[in-house]
Amino acid sequence: MATPVRRVLKVLLFIGLFLLSFRFVRPYDDGWTESEMRAWIHASEVLGIRDPENLYIGVWMSIELIVAVLAYVVIMRLWRHYRTN
Repeated sequence: MATPVRRVLKVLLFIGLFLLSFRFVRPYDDGWTESEMRAWIHASEVLGIRDPENLYIGVWMSIELIVAVLAYVVIMRLWRHYRTN
């Protein structure tokens, strides 16, 4: 019974970290400068994406996922280290 509960708690921890990354990892919403806009448009054209904002959202979702995974790994290693001592 303890193993399924641990798995559920780990999933909830990861989901919580992912949601926290939405709150704290976001860039400022000041809008794009002209050079940033040109860079996003060029990158979206190279990748074959019509709307540069779709690329922008995909990139930030990926960054937020990476941050959540790294935070999860660090928390799990710290917890394992704490339990062994």
